[in-house]
Amino acid sequence: QVQLVESGGGLVQAGGSLRLSCAASGSISSINAMGWYRQAPGKQRELVAMISTGGIINYGDSVKGRFTISRDNAKNTMYLQMNSLKPEDTAVYYCYSRVSGRFDYWGQGTQVTVSS
Repeated sequence: QVQLVESGGGLVQAGGSLRLSCAASGSISSINAMGWYRQAPGKQRELVAMISTGGIINYGDSVKGRFTISRDNAKNTMYLQMNSLKPEDTAVYYCYSRVSGRFDYWGQGTQVTVSS
């Protein structure tokens, strides 16, 4: 099993920046990929960014050029640097991991609110 704990959410004005962190514990060596999803009220959960153990990175179209995903393997922590935030980025952001090629784990979520 893998436990994921997010931090770093909050309230920010449009154009501002936030950095989210996701600390992983448990069966770290079995993690294939980690990423961030978000869900706004009344909308489906969507991919924000994903990074594989091989370093392959994918971003959702709406965040390309503004958000950056990274991992610090020594700290078992993943980050999401969010710049040029827009009100439409307002959502609950969830940390995600794929373990052993078939198990999905989620964090509890952290709220990001961008005011106009």
